[in-house]
Amino acid sequence: MDLKKIIRTVPNFPKEGINYRDITTLLIDPVALAYTIDLLAEPYYGRSIDKVVGIESRGFIFGVLLAQKLNKPFIPIRKKGKLPAEVESQEYELEYGTDCIEIHKDDIITGDQVLLVDDLLA
Repeated sequence: MDLKKIIRTVPNFPKEGINYRDITTLLIDPVALAYTIDLLAEPYYGRSIDKVVGIESRGFIFGVLLAQKLNKPFIPIRKKGKLPAEVESQEYELEYGTDCIEIHKDDIITGDQVLLVDDLLA
């Protein structure tokens, strides 16, 4: 299956010179999505992974499916103020300012091997 033909490319989005890969065309194709998750999971079978961690929001989509496929817990990383318990926070820089992500303090313990999943490569 050629995923390049399924994932839509939107030229000059969100700004000039960027070719945005729109995954919504992948998400509406259940066969292609299952194939994608199989491809993503393959390198991690038999590896020492304790948890799959996904970053809001589309990292949740692939992260949950991948965690399920690998039979591992899924841990969400959310934007500031979205998690109800005690959190660890990390600020990061964007091209237009800063933002902050958070994770529950008790979701990952020292020594955990985590697989971090997101949908974006910039």
